[in-house]
Amino acid sequence: MADAQQGVGFRSERGPILIALMLSTGLVAIDSTIVATAVPSIVSDIGGFSNFPWLFSAYLLAQAVSVPIYGKLSDMAGRKPIILTGIGLFLLGSVLCGVAWSMPSLIAFRALQGLGAGAVLPVSITIAGDIYSLEERAKVQGYLASVWAISSVVGPSLGGVFSALGIWRGIFLVNVPLCLLAGWMLVRTLHENVERARHKVDYAGAVLLAGSLGLLILGALQGGQAWPWNSPVSYGIFVVGAVLLAAFLLVERRAAEPILPSWVVSRRLLATTALVSFGVGAVMIGLTSYVPTFLEGALSSSPLVAGLALAALTLGWPLSASQAGKFYLRIGFKATALIGVAVAVAGLLILSLTAGAPNVVLIALSCFVVGLGLGLLATPTLISAQSSVPWHERGVVTSTNMFARSIGSALGVAVFGAVANSIYGGAGGNGNPSAVVAASSAVFLAALVAGLLTVAAVLTMPAAKPGAATDSGTDDGGGAAGERVLTDTEETQR
Repeated sequence: MADAQQGVGFRSERGPILIALMLSTGLVAIDSTIVATAVPSIVSDIGGFSNFPWLFSAYLLAQAVSVPIYGKLSDMAGRKPIILTGIGLFLLGSVLCGVAWSMPSLIAFRALQGLGAGAVLPVSITIAGDIYSLEERAKVQGYLASVWAISSVVGPSLGGVFSALGIWRGIFLVNVPLCLLAGWMLVRTLHENVERARHKVDYAGAVLLAGSLGLLILGALQGGQAWPWNSPVSYGIFVVGAVLLAAFLLVERRAAEPILPSWVVSRRLLATTALVSFGVGAVMIGLTSYVPTFLEGALSSSPLVAGLALAALTLGWPLSASQAGKFYLRIGFKATALIGVAVAVAGLLILSLTAGAPNVVLIALSCFVVGLGLGLLATPTLISAQSSVPWHERGVVTSTNMFARSIGSALGVAVFGAVANSIYGGAGGNGNPSAVVAASSAVFLAALVAGLLTVAAVLTMPAAKPGAATDSGTDDGGGAAGERVLTDTEETQR
């Protein structure tokens, strides 16, 4: 029985929880890829072509702004009620999307889905950090990352099938059995021993945080697309967002239990790993947004071929993530992250240098190399951050890391979009293959710059090696034995 408990696979005692976490992660992963291929069918049925980009923006906005709030709540109330709430919201949003009667209603229900996703993804990763030991977490991250690899292939294909059959509503209703199964398995298998205490919920901080980040991310996502960057609308959104953010910071200084505690940014390890996650988000969005467009526009590749070339990125990630533990247990978190970011930058460099002569195989190989690097970069930095804090802080730390990645993606979309549009327009545009090559090459170069800046973030991480277990991980409700990270700047971080 002990061997089963210590195992990571599906047959171990914790196997049902791992399956439930993978199902939960799959809800978010598939939903992020399945909708795009069904947009033409959706528009032809309920109209609203000019507004369809909001199907993605509303979802991403709701997800991003709610992540820090859910992270704090999971530290206060436990992981189980928060992830079940997220699954419930995602289920409700999916059902409503499936019966949407207009584009505005579908956009509103997509936002509800996003609120559910904001709880599901970070809390799933936090639960994995709770119930698995330091040695096991890299393998678990490999399992969870493999869900994204599978979804990158299954999602677009499934969306295409539903669209071809004229039943686009099925892309949302397919979530219903998955939500029910994931929720049922978590109820049956996940047991927490949370110390019940009276908490003072920071409602003012939550509202100000959601409002400020919502406006700032909205401005970054829609600037230059829905409205010009130098328009009164753009200025107004950023100014109001900045004012609300300043008010949030003032409120947090006086809050008894702040939604986003100041120690999240004052501890060097947590701050630098969040910056790394920011860079990972920017690099990911640069490739996922422009590799398919590049191949389809420059080589007239089919969407399926372009999608498979991009899938190489999410195939490389779980392969390296599952092996990251062997590296960081031997050479430490920072050294492993440096190897990962070096590999990712090498892949981005190859992509940038060869973009002028498009080749599907070479693009896919470059994406695979970048994926390998990101798996070795994102996994050890996340695990080092999780392992440096006790149970009652792990939800905030994990959600902050995930939130930083979302912000990186949002700003990446804005910056890369501005770069691409400028180059594309100057090169003639109108679907001209040479203009597509020029614009995409500029984006890949910008992604390389983001990768190099991420190198700087990794270099500023404190030297950290996994230490022996020193806390039980059950002081507030945890699971398996917890570990702390021993660093040469530990006193300044605490």
